[in-house]
Amino acid sequence: MNVSVYENEAIIGDIAAGLFADKIRKKPDCVLGLATGSTVLPTYGGLVGLYERGALDFQPVRTFNLDEYCGIDRTHEQSYYRFMFENLFSRVNIRPENVHVPAVVSSDPEEDCEAYEAAIEAAGGIDLQLLGIGHNGHIAFNEPSDAFPVRTHIVCLTESTIEANKRFFASADEVPRQAITMGVGTIMKAKEIVLIATGAGKADAVKAMLKGEITPQLPASILQSHDAVTVLLDKEAASKL
Repeated sequence: MNVSVYENEAIIGDIAAGLFADKIRKKPDCVLGLATGSTVLPTYGGLVGLYERGALDFQPVRTFNLDEYCGIDRTHEQSYYRFMFENLFSRVNIRPENVHVPAVVSSDPEEDCEAYEAAIEAAGGIDLQLLGIGHNGHIAFNEPSDAFPVRTHIVCLTESTIEANKRFFASADEVPRQAITMGVGTIMKAKEIVLIATGAGKADAVKAMLKGEITPQLPASILQSHDAVTVLLDKEAASKL
């Protein structure tokens, strides 16, 4: 892994935006894997800024998001679909048909999962994947478990993840208990990966990801075995290295 430490999240956002911009320029119809959450907002802000200055064209770009809550509508203020449109898609010239966010839309969730996998494969796979990391080491919604989930699947969220996400809802009771998410195997198929971690609260997970054993009890640790991972940290997230 290529690990870099920066002063703050604003600088990291500019660095990450630059990496994604370079990919778009080199391969205009590239396939990007995208994430949600406050950690990646500076990255999306940087990409929007480049687009507004005429430095990027998103029309041919194709995107696949990591995950989405189950049981809430796409118009819900906490849906990841809405997050992506408010913070990126509606602010650049990407074609709506090129945007993909997983969702349970049929009576058979497993069928929806397989359809999402098939769509990624049909697009040629993900060229550059953006990741964050949870306090318990999860990537996407792949929680600590006895085995690495391979493909897109439905997952029951852990209490620690529900606790971490309750700040976005009126109460913990309103946080969805399930999500649809790319599997670890799906993520590992990406040609390149950029992981961002900021804040002291992520320091333990970052240390375990980089220095610990590879174990499904800390899903992000699997990234040690990927050939092209860039890890961008602020000083607080890197404080225990």
